Amino acid sequence: MIRTPETPAEWDAYFQLRFKILRAPWGQPQGSEKTPDEGAHMHFAYFNEQQEIIGVVRLDSCGAQTGQIRFMAVAENAQGLGIGRLLMQHAEEKARDNQFKQMILHARANALEFYSKLGYQYLEKSHLLFGEIQHHLMSKDL
Repeated sequence: MIRTPETPAEWDAYFQLRFKILRAPWGQPQGSEKTPDEGAHMHFAYFNEQQEIIGVVRLDSCGAQTGQIRFMAVAENAQGLGIGRLLMQHAEEKARDNQFKQMILHARANALEFYSKLGYQYLEKSHLLFGEIQHHLMSKDL
């Protein structure tokens, strides 16, 4: 099931998964998985049968008609099971509900194929995170 976290424990689990997958492997400090404007964005989590959060994604607004995918993460033991695809489809549906016409994202090199399979087009190299993780700008018309 995919929904927005509701309880303090669910929010803790949501941010802990973001930290574990997207920050801890590069020695980043706890708290680096959050931005000061978290409340301004849409958050979605994939809950397994035990009601554990095993996938997360954030949808940001980048203007009147463009959404941006950020902080996409799936627990290591759940990768390759289609959870990321389901989260992306959910985020895209919510983007359409908000009249977004385009989605953008900055993909890590190891995720380019995943996003390409979902219909995202490669645009260009973007930023280098932590001095070592190359990101690439991709977009998709909704």
